[in-house]
Amino acid sequence: MKTAIVTLFPELVDGFLTTGVLGRAVRDGRLECARFNPRNYAHDARKTVDDRPFGGGAGMVMMVEPLGEAVSAARSAVPEGAPVVFLSPQGERFDHRIAAELAALEGFVLVAARYEGVDERFVERHVDRELSIGDYVLSGGELAALVVLDSAVRLLPGVVGNPDSITRESHVDGLLDYPQYTRPETHTTGRTPEVLLSGNHGAVATWRKREALGRTWLRRPDLLLDRELGEDDRALLASYIRDTAGAS
Repeated sequence: MKTAIVTLFPELVDGFLTTGVLGRAVRDGRLECARFNPRNYAHDARKTVDDRPFGGGAGMVMMVEPLGEAVSAARSAVPEGAPVVFLSPQGERFDHRIAAELAALEGFVLVAARYEGVDERFVERHVDRELSIGDYVLSGGELAALVVLDSAVRLLPGVVGNPDSITRESHVDGLLDYPQYTRPETHTTGRTPEVLLSGNHGAVATWRKREALGRTWLRRPDLLLDRELGEDDRALLASYIRDTAGAS
């Protein structure tokens, strides 16, 4: 996959591309990620990339030309037709489904803005898709861009060592993940559930599905609103709710 990130602070991105999952993907040749700094495309001696907003208001706004020329240069580093994705509070909410859509592409460009925002004419001319990673404010779009990149790249074949770990994570099937335990079996904080020590794979799978349904019901009930639960899943969730009510 060939990608590019447009950012005023490429050094913030560099460290992530040498460590962890992204670093391994780069070393294995499964990911290329070029960085393009809009300051390199500014046309004045001060390398100006922002100015005061028309109409007044706080903060500065990134200008059309330096940002647009940086994106045009970034397009040359990715496959033809690859989308330009702008990380923006106005964008659609990023989730696993969108990560999978991006992972299926040959590449894409991520635009990480700074300051109060960007000139809307840049968005209209250069951006194909706007994404938001949540309803809060960041100092810049670099962290959001890296969230999107990491979520998509780890879905590429061979990037994550054990492919089963991808298919069993939270949100992959629309549910939160089940609780996890490791050694020691008994600790001062509690004991590992007996079913996980039983060696009965069918019982373990049932317990994990029940816990995933129950945890989702407790913590993210919105994820269940549009989900069609089969008879078995409904029974597991009902069992979890009964046990939870009894424990309280």
